[in-house]
Amino acid sequence: MESIRDNHKQDVFDTFFENGNFCIVVVDHEGLVSYINESYCQFLNVDKRQAIGKHVTEVIENTRMHLVVETGKEEMADLQYIRGNYMIANRIPLRSEGKVVGAFGMVLFRDTEEWLKMNSHIRDLLLELKAYRSQRREQTGATYALHHIISQSQEVDVLKDKIKQVAPSDVSVLLRGESGTGKELFAHSIHHLSERSNKPFVKVNCAAIPEDLLESELFGYQEGAFTGAKKGGKPGKFQLADGGTLFLDEIGDMPLHAQVKILRVLQEGEVEAIGATHPQKVNVRIIASTHQPLEELIQDQRFREDLFYRINVVQFHVPALRERKEDIEVLARSLLHKVTDKIGKRVEDFDPAVHEAFKRYSWPGNVRELENAIESAVHLTRSESIGLEDLPSSIRTTSSGYTAGRTLKESLEEAEKQAIEEAMGHADGDKVKAAETLGIGKSSLYEKVKKYGL
Repeated sequence: MESIRDNHKQDVFDTFFENGNFCIVVVDHEGLVSYINESYCQFLNVDKRQAIGKHVTEVIENTRMHLVVETGKEEMADLQYIRGNYMIANRIPLRSEGKVVGAFGMVLFRDTEEWLKMNSHIRDLLLELKAYRSQRREQTGATYALHHIISQSQEVDVLKDKIKQVAPSDVSVLLRGESGTGKELFAHSIHHLSERSNKPFVKVNCAAIPEDLLESELFGYQEGAFTGAKKGGKPGKFQLADGGTLFLDEIGDMPLHAQVKILRVLQEGEVEAIGATHPQKVNVRIIASTHQPLEELIQDQRFREDLFYRINVVQFHVPALRERKEDIEVLARSLLHKVTDKIGKRVEDFDPAVHEAFKRYSWPGNVRELENAIESAVHLTRSESIGLEDLPSSIRTTSSGYTAGRTLKESLEEAEKQAIEEAMGHADGDKVKAAETLGIGKSSLYEKVKKYGL
């Protein structure tokens, strides 16, 4: 009698879960696949026995099942792109005794002909949306949105939630973090989520504009204001951003005399172009970023304290890549797709040893360095999978301990080379700053840079 009941339960289970109209997957609390039905395996072209036990990101393209486990939030009727088709996915967290122990996912589709019609319709709508977004980018200058920031770390998820809270207001935002962490992506995202999203987004790289040109770039000039001035004059970045958002990137590198004028704009809401007789009213929201310790610059009288308090109304810290190592693998896969799409070379994966090397490395150049390393490896590899030998030497040789067969001199030189590379990364290539960090003379650093070919 008991076996009849068990058979009946199995029949019900098979009827529902193995139904050809649904693709079903279940993951555990670590995001590992604990069940996947045959329909999904056939659609993904994977072997069920090999899929079970793998992390869901290795089995399903663009999956968010592991994120549902982390957040405990269900995602219903979400559009997911899998194997060239747009699917509708439902994802539900599974709980036991109040704790999330996994997630249940179902991809919905009916017969092939009906799905193809729906998929075609979705493609048409997305192409139309893409065209509108392209026009909007040209009009506003903002390229990135919050969904472009790829992460599965809790720290970045919290940061994204805070960005959503603050973005709709006009409050000034200061983004802090090392170079290459993606501060600009967050600045774009704030603009996109704000009431100014249809207005211009204008970026000023305060570290890249020559000091003698910074004032004219920021505030513009009138015709005849100086020798070589364009006929009709030229609007500055503040005028171009009127009604929208001005992103002052690396504001810590801005000279003091320009800081004084920016402070006046923020206090008075007006700009005076070079050679102008009357100020012009402007309405801009300020987002600033810096990798510099502004408080130390204030003590050294290299940054105005009153300007600091103007731009530092809401402050966000963008974590370094080494502080969120759980993001390295998912970022690496995303960047690999981005690079291969750009250069047109078929490279689909990383050897397991590469992921281990990525986790050991400290990434002084953060996400930007990771992208550069992957692009270099894609060009160098001769296979469809990036191997350890394809990586830059600094990443390849990074190790948590002694390497057999290496002499003490070789180990010391490797450690010295790595320390110099990291210091140069933190200093954005500024050898004077790097030498100060390392506690050696500038000439000594130049010699070592030449010795190691850095």
